[in-house]
Amino acid sequence: MKRWEIGVISDTHGLVRPEALAALRGVDRIVHAGDIGSADVLARLETIAPVSAVRGNNDRGPWAEALPLTDVVPIGDVSLYLLHDLHELDLEPRVAGFAAVISGHSHQPRMDEKDGVLYLNPGSAGPRRFTLPISIARLTVRGANLRAEIIPLSGLATPERSNARAV
Repeated sequence: MKRWEIGVISDTHGLVRPEALAALRGVDRIVHAGDIGSADVLARLETIAPVSAVRGNNDRGPWAEALPLTDVVPIGDVSLYLLHDLHELDLEPRVAGFAAVISGHSHQPRMDEKDGVLYLNPGSAGPRRFTLPISIARLTVRGANLRAEIIPLSGLATPERSNARAV
């Protein structure tokens, strides 16, 4: 059974940190949960792995208008639901067959499980906002099993994993 490594990033707001690129190295796919900031961010991420991305509330211009507001990302035996703001979720993920809902917007890294569905917000990898941490996440998919990790980036040259959780 294939093991998939997914890089999860959000709220870059035009900034691609070297630490984020280092932490994403080796993933099979990257998902960006919006507030990307520019097409250049997506192009830089594409040098690492294929990217699925959704438009955030701060993404403007023709490049952003081409992005969907939500996306379904099939990975192996599971499907991930991608949107920017979790408060705009207008479906029941478990009923719809999604293993995980990935969002951004709040800049606060968070992992929760509800009714067998993983809710993952990688936090913000862009400019620091107030005292919120700078982070991304990695999601490992093997069959129908998911394991998520929040990876803090603040001042790191290499990724440091913390808060690993399997669902």
